[in-house]
Amino acid sequence: MNFELQQIATIHSPFCHLVNMPVQPKGARDIYATIVFKEAYIEGLKDLDGFSHVYLIYYFHKVKEPKLSVIPFNDNTHTPRGVFSTRTPMHPNSIGLSIVELVSVKDNIVTIKGVDILDDTPLLDIKPYIENFDKIEGEVKSGWMKSSENEVSQKRSDDRFVSQSNNLESLS
Repeated sequence: MNFELQQIATIHSPFCHLVNMPVQPKGARDIYATIVFKEAYIEGLKDLDGFSHVYLIYYFHKVKEPKLSVIPFNDNTHTPRGVFSTRTPMHPNSIGLSIVELVSVKDNIVTIKGVDILDDTPLLDIKPYIENFDKIEGEVKSGWMKSSENEVSQKRSDDRFVSQSNNLESLS
């Protein structure tokens, strides 16, 4: 199978370093960011402003060393976990997913809130959150993840997923 993903926009956030960022949107409730879409994609933004939330699908552009086993930020037991049972950025394809609040759409600029994303992150796609499609009814299991909503909100990144070259970049 051969396919290519295209960057459609760039996410601009206040987070310029990989360390000390919120690790989930719950920890970034009041953080605003903008998404600047390439001119070729402006037509695709029509009608997006009718939605309260959107999914962002983006590329973790600073991940250089994917891993199959990681100790996630929200694992209070510090137990290595299979990367596919985590939401760490270290997945083989380095794809990120966040649900954020949509604040406004003006020309090629989309303003969002609740952002836990590094500045200059390439956006691959944006999709509306639709409660009738996306809300999960009934029992929901969260596997090994036992952190409370408050613990998740307070958690910040450290350097465990920063490669040596990225660590040097963040110091400059």
